Amino acid sequence: MSKKIEDSTEESKINHIKYYKSLTNVIENIQNEMKTETEVVVIKHLQSRIEAINLDKKRIRDMFPDMQE
Repeated sequence: MSKKIEDSTEESKINHIKYYKSLTNVIENIQNEMKTETEVVVIKHLQSRIEAINLDKKRIRDMFPDMQE
């Protein structure tokens, strides 16, 4: 499978930073949900979602290494 060529223009950077910040909020919401959840299966699913989101955040940081968190 070929690797997707990412757009690294300034506009793309701004959009990715907005998306990055929204992912941070999503993680916070999931963590809050995990505090009230008692089902082990659901907790594991939520943890998997957080891991996937963190991978996406890493991809964005790698695309724009000068980005500040």
